[in-house]
Amino acid sequence: MRVVLELLRIIFIFAILVTVLGGIPYGIYSSIGINTDKYGWTAILGVFILIFVLYRNKLQFSGWYIGKGREKLPKGVSKTLLIFAITLLLCPPILHYLFS
Repeated sequence: MRVVLELLRIIFIFAILVTVLGGIPYGIYSSIGINTDKYGWTAILGVFILIFVLYRNKLQFSGWYIGKGREKLPKGVSKTLLIFAITLLLCPPILHYLFS
């Protein structure tokens, strides 16, 4: 039962955080005239990676699941994923200006 509750918790965390954090880049990019329909997928992918790192390093330790596999990501992996996510978040303006 704890595994099912933890899976539901993960789904709700991702849904809420993607909605909130995904709306920020869309709002910013739309206000400066960047086509979010064409290049916005990179920002959403960056948001998913940010939430994944947040979950693996902080949020998984406050849930219902107490079994195996509860450990933080290695620091090198966390830094690499964060750099990649930030790069993806900055891609829509760069792609817009390169291809327009």
